[in-house]
Parts: sequence; C-alpha cells; structure tokens
Amino acid sequence: MSVLPDLDKKDVNIESVAKKALRDGKVLSELSEGLLSKKDTIRYNSFKVLLLISEEHPELLYPKWDFFAELIDSDNSYRKLIAVRLIAKLTKIDTENKFEEIFDKYYNLLNGSVIVAGHITANSGKIAKAIPKLQTKITNELLNIDKTNQKHKDLIKSGAIQSFSEYFEESKDKEKIIEFVRAQLDCGSPKTRKIAKEFLKKWEK
Repeated sequence: MSVLPDLDKKDVNIESVAKKALRDGKVLSELSEGLLSKKDTIRYNSFKVLLLISEEHPELLYPKWDFFAELIDSDNSYRKLIAVRLIAKLTKIDTENKFEEIFDKYYNLLNGSVIVAGHITANSGKIAKAIPKLQTKITNELLNIDKTNQKHKDLIKSGAIQSFSEYFEESKDKEKIIEFVRAQLDCGSPKTRKIAKEFLKKWEK
C-alpha cells in the first residue's frame, strides 16, 4: 500500500511511516521519490522520515547514496539542502569512501544559497568526526569561508564554529581554529560573535 497519500497530510506520523519503511523496501523507494515531489508537504514529510531513518538506521539509506549525491547538482536549493543533511548523516557508515569522491562538489555549495551553506558548516562536525582522515581538509574549507562567493559569510561562520567544537579535541589544527574564532569576535553577525565567545570560553587555554 502506498504511503504517498499519508505524506500529503501535514499531521502525518513521521515515526509510523519510518517503521513502515524499515519493514518494506517499496516504502523506502516511495520516500526517495517523495523528495522530488512538486507538492511541498510530500517533499517535506519524505525528508523528515528519511532524516529520522538516517539517524537510527543509516545502513538502510547508504545504498541510495548516489541518488542523494545527485541532488547536489539540482537547481533547487531545497533538494541541495536535503542532500547536504542526509549525506552528512550517512558519512558515519561510509565504508566505500563515497564522501571523498564528492568532497569538492559538497563544499562548493558554500558559494551558493545561504541556507544550504549554513547547513554545510553546521554539519561539518559530524563529517569530521565520522571521517577523521578528512579533518584537516574540512577545517581548511571552513577556515577559508572568506574566500568563497558567499554573500552572508559572517552568518554561516556560526555553523563552522559549532562544528569545530565537535572535533576540536582531536584536531591537529587547534591554533588555526582558535585564531579563526578569535577573529569572529568582531564580525558582523551577533549570532556568530556569541558562539565565538562561547567557543573560546570552552576551548581557549
């Protein structure tokens, strides 16, 4: 039985649909199709269900990695956002090193939509924790936000600082990170200034 009619309801039970997907591969496929729906409610609910599955059973979504990765090339910012968040969740079981293949494409999104870029910076900590060998490479992408074409650089730096905090203890670039965060105490975003102060209070010796 199709779950698409349920996904068109704003009050759909996300947990219930997720349980159906765990039992039935057809439901999982419908959820992936739902991401491409022209109906906002179906698209949003499909994403919420898949996000829940990615947290609790990422192994079920890993075979769909290439499908999610293709969304990065979409002209639709919402589809890019979906890709950014789901891929970040799946890196913890990325046994085939698929993230390395799309690394440049993923971080190139820092140049576009501020919403998408903000989610990239905020989710980078998860990726750095999941794939330690990429930590320095990820750190450099975040440290170089000022070199991107992003129009809201100061704002998306808040996500970068939060991500740094997730893996700072194991980072090999502590001095560079501290220097970057200190520089944000005078940046144009009140949110970023606040997060920078909190970071330095926690990590600066």
